[in-house]
Amino acid sequence: MDKSYIKHKIKHDLQRLITLGKWVLFSIIMGIISGLVGSIFYNLVFAVTGLREDYPQFLLLLPVGSVLIAYMYKVFKDDNDGGTNLVLSAIHSNENIPFRMSFLIFLSTIFSHLCGASVGREGAALQIGGSVGQGLGKILKLDRNDKNTMVMCGMSGVFSALFGTPVAAAFFSMEVVSVGIMHYAALVPCVISSVIARFVAEYFGAKAPSYDIIVAQFSIKNMILVAILAGLAGLCSVLFCIILHKTEEYLKKFFSNIYIRALCGGTVLFILTVLVHSQRYNGAGIDLIKSAVEGDVQGWDFILKILFTAVSIAAAYKGGEIVPSFVIGATFGSFFGQLFGLPASLSAAIGMGAVFCGVTNTPVTSLLICFEMFGLKGWPYFLIAIAISYEVSGYYSVYQSQRIVYSKYKSNYINKQAH
Repeated sequence: MDKSYIKHKIKHDLQRLITLGKWVLFSIIMGIISGLVGSIFYNLVFAVTGLREDYPQFLLLLPVGSVLIAYMYKVFKDDNDGGTNLVLSAIHSNENIPFRMSFLIFLSTIFSHLCGASVGREGAALQIGGSVGQGLGKILKLDRNDKNTMVMCGMSGVFSALFGTPVAAAFFSMEVVSVGIMHYAALVPCVISSVIARFVAEYFGAKAPSYDIIVAQFSIKNMILVAILAGLAGLCSVLFCIILHKTEEYLKKFFSNIYIRALCGGTVLFILTVLVHSQRYNGAGIDLIKSAVEGDVQGWDFILKILFTAVSIAAAYKGGEIVPSFVIGATFGSFFGQLFGLPASLSAAIGMGAVFCGVTNTPVTSLLICFEMFGLKGWPYFLIAIAISYEVSGYYSVYQSQRIVYSKYKSNYINKQAH
């Protein structure tokens, strides 16, 4: 064998090992940072949520809280904040993610939960993680592609710390950026960052959610019911995306002034809360997922959660749409199960995974989240439901900067933006 070839091969192998070692080191650092930030964020959101539930008077802040958040973003010259869309755009087009974004989303999300806005926390997780990841990439003087990997690494880390689903978190940031492909170049960094961030978060008290479910016997009848539930959940995800985007669009159309828009949106949210005589739809809604698993839901729960979340986001409250999508899917699925004789807990799990898949276009992550939160017993139902929802939901997404790289229906390259 030619000596020059052997030398070239050895050199190439050494470079790969050096690259691997570099990413192991970078992702460990990112995992520790993500875990610390995620832990602090988790505990603060938990604390302010408990405070609001103990003292409902904080709901009086709903009309003006959104105005204060809009003003804060205006002061920091970030009033056109694209949220998670900006993070996805940054990966596609090398846009800069302002480091101040992590500071702004951190404070505004905590304040949103204190006021009672119907928002999640993953928006903050993805934005904080992406911002910190890009910032660390700049400090380390990485090139564009490596900085994008650091962004995904940061997203996975904070997502894992907050949600307690390290496997799903590792794949989410690789899958959500471009529908139809997986950014496997980021696999090692995202996995290491996600796992370490979760260990750090657990150490500081960030609990991982898990639910016990009753799995119905595998039968043709049950598979047909699950397929119907999955299809309806896919349509439910489309409805959520449309209402979410149209509410924000119409508010901007009728109220061009951001402060008036925020005040009107916050006031509507307060009125809705008063009308339902409950905080059931305020905040992220984790308790509502638990109720859905236990079968304690009403047929209108998912509709009201969609409405509350759409108004909250349109009114300038911050936090994200993923946890609300969990709630919407779980309540819809649980209600469906009660109507057609499926176990409420299984139907809630199926609905949650299916709606999450529909709004994010991430079937692999959706399946992994179901496994991590509900166990492996229901895997045939989860698999069928997520596949059907992925097809039925079309090209809608809560993230309009998401790119549909390959068609869902044919093996061809389309590279279009999500609706």
